[in-house]
Amino acid sequence: MHDISGKADIELLIEKFYESLLQINEMKPPFEGLDFEKHVPHIVAFWSFVLLDEEGYKTNVFDKHVNLPIKPAMFDIWLEVWIKTVDALFKGEKAELAKQRATVLAFTFKSKWEKLYGN
Repeated sequence: MHDISGKADIELLIEKFYESLLQINEMKPPFEGLDFEKHVPHIVAFWSFVLLDEEGYKTNVFDKHVNLPIKPAMFDIWLEVWIKTVDALFKGEKAELAKQRATVLAFTFKSKWEKLYGN
């Protein structure tokens, strides 16, 4: 198993992550009607910025999700699937960073969500 080292690794991670996440019925509502072919490059750009220090991603991630049908518990599921996917595919410093950043992201989103909408 190797570490996350480039955009191709991030593309694989995103592909496998969403394959797993969308098997969970509770997680499907926010993604209904989403054009994944159009959206995935944005997700890859975000994680390339976070993990590979690539320039180009300047969008506020929370603002892009604020109007979706999300419940706070979904962030815990999202994080669990993310960590399992990273662990299944990669091992190393960037893989650990991917899990750490996702943990912070999930905590931040969940906290903001609860302030806006309650539990």
